[in-house]
Amino acid sequence: MQRILEPEVMDSPEEALEYDAMDFAEVNTAFAQRAIELAPTKAKVLDAGTGTARIPILICQQRPDWQITAIDLAQAMLEVGKRNVEKANLGRQISLELIDAKQMPYPDEDFDVVISNSLIHHLPDPLPFLQELKRVLKPNGAILIRDLLRPSTEDIMYQMVEAIGSEYDNHQKQLFQDSLHAAFTLAEVEKLVQTVGLEGVKVYQSSDRHWTIERVWTN
Repeated sequence: MQRILEPEVMDSPEEALEYDAMDFAEVNTAFAQRAIELAPTKAKVLDAGTGTARIPILICQQRPDWQITAIDLAQAMLEVGKRNVEKANLGRQISLELIDAKQMPYPDEDFDVVISNSLIHHLPDPLPFLQELKRVLKPNGAILIRDLLRPSTEDIMYQMVEAIGSEYDNHQKQLFQDSLHAAFTLAEVEKLVQTVGLEGVKVYQSSDRHWTIERVWTN
């Protein structure tokens, strides 16, 4: 199945609220837990493509010594995220910034950890982001990137969409289908990692619908 791009930015208030209302609790919790396992108890962290900041909130509830810079290119997403952060009383740990992950203003080797969930499939070309990730991350830094896996056929894609459950309306199912169509295969992700020259990383299929790039923090 060929890749079909979807919009890079979901930036209407309606889209942001609808996205935030979708139940990603299980996958977000698993992602947050894996990030915690890969990194030190005290860390300066970048979350690229934070959306409505659900994952930074989950992490900071368990890691009081993490400072997370959470960036997104959608102002509407960040507005919802700001309310979520304030409600969780985590404004001192989580900083939300309107930043393009492909052109970040941060210094070289600035972060101990870079995490990113479900950003890659929105990018027409992920290479600029991955190059920036490598630049702003310390040489011994931890990495956790996870995203959807593009199915091999449209029939498999349709089956996956129907399997997400009746609690999702038709528009939400269409968003999921569009995301699957825009996603990358594991082989394509491996090639991206090799091209950028990310060393010491593990690339693997982490569920029936996700791939993961990860690297553990080292002293």
